[in-house]
Amino acid sequence: MSAAKIARLPDRGVVSLIGPDASQFLQGLITNDMATLENGAAAIHAGLLSPQGKILFEFFVAQIPGGFVLEITQEKIADFVKRLTMYKLRADVTIRDASNNFQVLALWGPDANSPGETANTVSFGDPRLPALGRRILAEARFVSDIASATNGVDSEPEDYHTHRIELGVPEGGKDFLFGDTVPHEADFDLFHGVSFTKGCYVGQEVVARMQNKSIIRKRVVSIAAAAPLASGADILLGDVVIGRMGSVAGARGLALMRLDRAAEAVDKGIALTVNDQPIAVNAHAIDHYRASVLARPAVADLPRRE
Repeated sequence: MSAAKIARLPDRGVVSLIGPDASQFLQGLITNDMATLENGAAAIHAGLLSPQGKILFEFFVAQIPGGFVLEITQEKIADFVKRLTMYKLRADVTIRDASNNFQVLALWGPDANSPGETANTVSFGDPRLPALGRRILAEARFVSDIASATNGVDSEPEDYHTHRIELGVPEGGKDFLFGDTVPHEADFDLFHGVSFTKGCYVGQEVVARMQNKSIIRKRVVSIAAAAPLASGADILLGDVVIGRMGSVAGARGLALMRLDRAAEAVDKGIALTVNDQPIAVNAHAIDHYRASVLARPAVADLPRRE
């Protein structure tokens, strides 16, 4: 039997943008480059930010005839449509909640196969990380047929999130707070959620400044322990809170935390704890932080404004 799995994700929904101005409209708003789709990519991962550079919405964008579908967390759809409508002005684009037309499925595992672009179905590889598998947006009446047409074993949403957690990929609303997190902290730069070469978009100045001049001291990282972890629990360095747990799957989880303090703990041989049990932070994340510190130019080397 195939080890591939398929699961419906009931907490995900779909927004459609149809019209001749849809691509240009999104290009001026979102963190990623719509030209990636024009150049043949099946989908992009992106966010819509506040003017202060905080992530308000996280989503996938895939092209369909006449426009695009955006897969997003269901509970944010009403606010998302309202925000897009506020920016619409005279753009020739129709924005609507299309969740009644689609159900979202995840397909992952060895040699996972989907039916591709069949009628009334949108399918694409997860643009964040190939190992995450595929997303399938299918009309509700075709979901059973789509599931049976793949080689995936019917699974639960929790199985998909366990897979995601094991790969260290965060999801908005579960691993970071909307409206309170900048793209670098949510690993958008690591999982193909932001373009640093496209033109301006909402919040772009903050993101560019962090990319070019700042050390990212706080990120979502993988955590491991000897016993089950609890979502929402504080991560402590001694008595000081340096982070908080997000998604968990048994003794593994994701956490938004201060990497500078985690590196300090490693250097001093001090254990980080969650609910009084020691935890281990992904070593690659700490190494990445240390490398960024070493790569940062000295103050004397920075260009001066005349």
